[in-house]
Amino acid sequence: MPGDLPILSLANAALWRQWLAREGATSKGVMLLIVVQNKASPITTLTYPEALDEALCQGWIDSGGRKNNETTRFCRFGPRLAKGMWSQRNVGFIERLEKAGRMLPAGQAAVEAAQADGRWAKAYTCSGDVEPHPNFLAALEENPAAKATWNTLNKGNRWFIYFRLLNLKTEVGREKSIERFIGMLARGEMPKPPEKGSKVKTKSASKRRPDETSSPEEGIREKQPGRKTRSGRTMP
Repeated sequence: MPGDLPILSLANAALWRQWLAREGATSKGVMLLIVVQNKASPITTLTYPEALDEALCQGWIDSGGRKNNETTRFCRFGPRLAKGMWSQRNVGFIERLEKAGRMLPAGQAAVEAAQADGRWAKAYTCSGDVEPHPNFLAALEENPAAKATWNTLNKGNRWFIYFRLLNLKTEVGREKSIERFIGMLARGEMPKPPEKGSKVKTKSASKRRPDETSSPEEGIREKQPGRKTRSGRTMP
């Protein structure tokens, strides 16, 4: 997602839904101001769960963010990548939104595309209690040094390996990645996301919460926003 994303401040979820209906098809994304959980803000009542629901209804997705002040923060929202992976959590949210009759054409189209090409059935878990591909586990058993390091990894490290192997499209690519991860572990190295400056930025696997929803494949390209707003106001 090239360039800085504009900051968008809206008073409530209804206005966010209206904005997406009007601008969602052409916008590359925004840094949306939302209220911090269990806090009150004079600027907005829009919460993260409300913002995510409305985004999913219209084919958008969140991808990280940053703190603004003690009562609000910025959450990055943008159009879902055409071939982006889906999380099992968001699949569940979609099912809830469909039952409530809240899905709109753009959001339904994103769902149908994922169902048609198999991404829906391959939705990944956001839980840290996961096991990577069976071939990886088999290779781990054959390498005591790698297994010793594996046993020291936290849930975030293990989830990173799980996600990387899950997202590979060919067996050849998966086997190469398994070999690379086993080699790293055998040398006592911790798996980690791409270095700063790569096209997609992620948190260190050791710092990522196991239930964190953002992923490079499901989310949007990450850029730090400027301080401009849609209305031209300076944010407090």
